[in-house]
Amino acid sequence: MSAPLIPPASRTLAIIMGGGAGTRLFPLTKERAKPAVPLGGKYRLVDIPISNCLNSGIRGMFVLTQFNSNSLHSHINATYKFDHFSPSFVEILAAQQTPEGSHWYQGTADAVRQNMRYFLQRPWDYYIILSGDQLYRMDYRDILRQHIDSGSDITLATIPVNRSAASDFGIMHTDEKLRVVRFVEKPKDPAVQETLRIPPHLLETLGHPADEELYQASMGIYVFNRDVLIDCLDNDMVDFGKNIIPTAIERLNVGAYIFQGYWEDIGTIRAFFDANLNLAEVNPSYHFYVAGRPTYTQPRFLPASIVRGSTIDRAIISDGCHILDSKIEKSLIGIRSIVRSGSTLKNTILMGADYYDDDVNDAPVGAPPIGIGKNCIIDHAIIDKNARIGDGVVITPEGKSQDADGSGYYVRDGIVVVPKNSVIAPGTWI
Repeated sequence: MSAPLIPPASRTLAIIMGGGAGTRLFPLTKERAKPAVPLGGKYRLVDIPISNCLNSGIRGMFVLTQFNSNSLHSHINATYKFDHFSPSFVEILAAQQTPEGSHWYQGTADAVRQNMRYFLQRPWDYYIILSGDQLYRMDYRDILRQHIDSGSDITLATIPVNRSAASDFGIMHTDEKLRVVRFVEKPKDPAVQETLRIPPHLLETLGHPADEELYQASMGIYVFNRDVLIDCLDNDMVDFGKNIIPTAIERLNVGAYIFQGYWEDIGTIRAFFDANLNLAEVNPSYHFYVAGRPTYTQPRFLPASIVRGSTIDRAIISDGCHILDSKIEKSLIGIRSIVRSGSTLKNTILMGADYYDDDVNDAPVGAPPIGIGKNCIIDHAIIDKNARIGDGVVITPEGKSQDADGSGYYVRDGIVVVPKNSVIAPGTWI
């Protein structure tokens, strides 16, 4: 009797990259790792790749991090618990000193290299390397299937982008069999861009007009065969996108998997802001309501939200909120948010709180309660968790530069960001 066929997803280990300092997402990353940044009112960024893995049948995951990893540890430990009879796991690998080396991760490839002893402990046949700061929904079984059927050594996920966006990505050029034959990092020369366009016959196969100007941009998602990953890291190269992949194209069979769904690289404050507020639109580009493909996060067992005497339009209200006699327009209201009477929130991400005031005894002396006070006006802002905004506060980027540091706030990409645990005195005008 032949042995049962084990599906490729069960033979695949996911490696989620979360080790960067996340400087472009500062101050949201001031006290937390980038994958731990709240998303969509109740999730964290890291929930996206982990949920994609679980929904794709990939049950083994490592998250690599090195900056401000405490909140990420707490979230993963509280969220991803599996029974003792399952091979499933989600584990964090933080940068550490070992007999082989004592330096921090120098790049994505170096981070994987430093932890290879963990990745080789089990007989995984394939490794899928993922980013911890992207918003998308993908069934990784599709890219694994193409990777195996094509006999590729490495498969890169790419997404079609237009000419204006091409200069911000690593651009791949493939032959008719989707083998990558050329890679150019952030091409800005129009003549070079022209040579990298997706050819007409491939555009038609993808359902696009043959004359459309599109380019295959790297999504930072890579599938490696086991022996190929070992071979590719047997050097001192530090980054996959800048070093490993361009070198591999010259000597290995590198394929491209073209993904055409929604995908957003949430690497900047503006990208984070727009992606979150788009969730509240009438026809959002991305949403969490997909039957059979849930986005997992920490179960908090919070009560339903209470809304009294308020006007709400294009808003997402998370669990455990109190919204009283307020106006909410195109905003995202996170868990345990308190918005008091007379306040107006427009184009705002209110991340909520980790606890209610009644649950703690260490509030700053004389500080207003957690949440938004009475008669506040907040526009184009991100209010991070546990913020205490006093009565009559006005927060708006109007009249300020696109990037500035103020007392108790930061302006990034034209968005006012009030950091976690901030206290804004009553009557303050930001």
